[in-house]
Amino acid sequence: MSATPDPAPRTSLRELALLFLRLGATAFGGPAAHIAIMEDEVVRRRRWLTEERFLDLLGATNLIPGPNSTELAIHIGWVRRRWAGLVVAGAAFIVPAMLMTGALGWAYVRYGSIPTAVWFFYGVKPVILAVVVQAIWGLAPKAARTTQLRLLAVVTATLAALGVNELVLLFGAGLAAVAAARIPRPPEPGSSVVRQLVPIVPLAAGAVAPSAVTVSGLFLIFLKIGSVLFGSGYVLLAFLRADLVERLGWLTESQLIDAVAVGQVTPGPVFTTATFIGYVLAGPSGALAATAGIFLPAFVFVALSGPLVPRLRASKAAGAFLDGVNVASLALMTVVTFQLGHAALVDAPTVALAVGAALVLLRFRPNASWLVLGGAAAGWALHALRVASG
Repeated sequence: MSATPDPAPRTSLRELALLFLRLGATAFGGPAAHIAIMEDEVVRRRRWLTEERFLDLLGATNLIPGPNSTELAIHIGWVRRRWAGLVVAGAAFIVPAMLMTGALGWAYVRYGSIPTAVWFFYGVKPVILAVVVQAIWGLAPKAARTTQLRLLAVVTATLAALGVNELVLLFGAGLAAVAAARIPRPPEPGSSVVRQLVPIVPLAAGAVAPSAVTVSGLFLIFLKIGSVLFGSGYVLLAFLRADLVERLGWLTESQLIDAVAVGQVTPGPVFTTATFIGYVLAGPSGALAATAGIFLPAFVFVALSGPLVPRLRASKAAGAFLDGVNVASLALMTVVTFQLGHAALVDAPTVALAVGAALVLLRFRPNASWLVLGGAAAGWALHALRVASG
């Protein structure tokens, strides 16, 4: 896959801000869904990026710690407007979710519970599933364009379904692609894998007596987590539990579960769970400190790695490695989609919503955000009918 110039002229900061503010306020469903919606917006609709460039950026986000969909937004900002775009796109994507989770944190502290919205997720989840499937369907031909890469995708998906660590799979796929391309001396990032996984161990140290919550302490804890965390929201849960429940005693198990639930309830980055925790522990200043801590590394890592992506593609060995990472990323998205299916398709109406959304996407290619809102409306209508019928 050769690097090709992006098809659209330079993007204004206003366009970047408006797009990512809207996505941050409406993109439900977690990183896989966010990536799918971004692909629809910046590749299909606005033609800011080619499919090849989008896949390269997606592969790059999977090789650095932090929230993948947020880092992809930051990468897109970097490609379109360099430093200013990096800051604007990332901040615009984060701020709506930060405000929503902060408001839920205020309600939680004031009332001791989180407002429920079962009907909302009932309708939204099937639509999100359809959006992700459409993105995978569109990106797969570019990523898995050779027999070797298709085989690599199957192997990666199988190992992911068996529970193999995501980072191991991504680096393993990259190395396998280099070997398949018959590069005599492939890069050996295996040692970096070990270095990135080692910080997980101290986080799981034995519990100690609870200590006083401080704003600076919140910032440093979430800065550490944002600097070393690879993987899904379940990995985030493990980090939060080890540090905040077991080691410091700042949260109870019940409060942690509530915090993770808020990250799922709100659109945008799941990592804004940090905002909720910060508010519960130290009010508005704690919310800001925790949010800044967990997201700051993403901006730094993208700033350092963004300029290297075109050079990686220009190198035969690094390009093969990136091809392997790209196809492995899509394989992981496919596994996540199947996992989402178990939670989303719970009865005949949800199956009908998913199939209907998929057909609408394939036939008319509407804006995915409108489909999500339509799913929410359908969920509310079905809930109202059930309540009315007793």
